[in-house]
Amino acid sequence: MTEKAAFADHVQRDEPHGASGTAQKLNWLRAGVLGANDGIVSVAAVVVGVAGATANLGAIATAGAAAVLGGAVSMALGEYVSVYTQKDAEHDMIAREKRELAEDPDGELEELTALYQERGLSRETAEAVAQELTAKDALRAHLTMELNLDEDDIVSPWHAAWASFFAFLVGAILPMLAILLPPPELRIGVTAVATLVALGLTGALGAKLGGGSPTKAAIRVVIGGALALLVTYLVGAFLGTSVGV
Repeated sequence: MTEKAAFADHVQRDEPHGASGTAQKLNWLRAGVLGANDGIVSVAAVVVGVAGATANLGAIATAGAAAVLGGAVSMALGEYVSVYTQKDAEHDMIAREKRELAEDPDGELEELTALYQERGLSRETAEAVAQELTAKDALRAHLTMELNLDEDDIVSPWHAAWASFFAFLVGAILPMLAILLPPPELRIGVTAVATLVALGLTGALGAKLGGGSPTKAAIRVVIGGALALLVTYLVGAFLGTSVGV
């Protein structure tokens, strides 16, 4: 196999399902971690706030259950709308590329050649690679090089919605157990400690998956979570005292 043919074969086989596929999986995993993070902090804030107002376990459990269900549904709907918008955009880009290939195949071939030249290939090699890939699958070749997009790998809004829903539920389990299981005098303390430890872990993991600093991310989310718990507790304690909740 010649160098040109080998390069063309490598591009055709590996690019759409290689680095981009791995990156997409990491993005989904990171989104799941962040969804769990949201479930932890939002539900913890609600139950700590209610516990600050009343020691009634039924009231705390009811508020917590409402926060869990409402938060999970909200996360799912938000993710569905966001990913559906992305899906529409990707379909629009594919349709536009198909139209351009039909209307100006020579111009599109020249464009593909130029893109390979920008990657460091000589004009002769770039032309040969572009011609070979165009002969095999012109649309796929252009989507890969121009848009880093695979026609067979379009995101699913339903998958994203369910993933967010369950990620939130998984995160929400911890503060619910932490507030409901201990004796009354330990509820708020146990929930606060469990929540901050979990936030530190999920924050660090999310940053690692995203290529950031785990330590800095953990510190940020722990500080943010601590502030959320403090504010909701103070509000709950104030309301419990002032209006006799």
